[in-house]
Amino acid sequence: MTRLPALILFAALALSPAARAAAEPDLTAADNRWNSLRLVSDVAGLGALLAPEFILTHSDGRVQFKADYLNDLSSRSRSNQGIGNEGVEIRRHGDTAVITGTSVQSGTRDGVPWSGRFRFTRVWQLQGARWVLLASHSSRIAEAP
Repeated sequence: MTRLPALILFAALALSPAARAAAEPDLTAADNRWNSLRLVSDVAGLGALLAPEFILTHSDGRVQFKADYLNDLSSRSRSNQGIGNEGVEIRRHGDTAVITGTSVQSGTRDGVPWSGRFRFTRVWQLQGARWVLLASHSSRIAEAP
């Protein structure tokens, strides 16, 4: 009977978000790369990371496909100055994974500064030996009154 508490503890740790992220180092690295490449507007790097059918749903409801998003970044009309994630959770389903969390971001759009906290959902797919991003969606978290 002394094994039962240890097994319960092991199962709880195995299901924790931190344990899931640690078990997916390549996926975690790809998701971190998504953020770091956006910070420097690395269009070539993002182009390789995004699936051809990539779709981005912004917090204001705008939808962009891969080419539009990359053109936006290359034109410098959009610039990210800060991106930090909190509470990241990974759920893997075979060759597909869903990553959720909160992102604290700042940047400019057409020269106008913006910032906020956003809930995000990203869908990744393992293609061959690498993860590619299929979709990203964010929703702005309302500021407390």
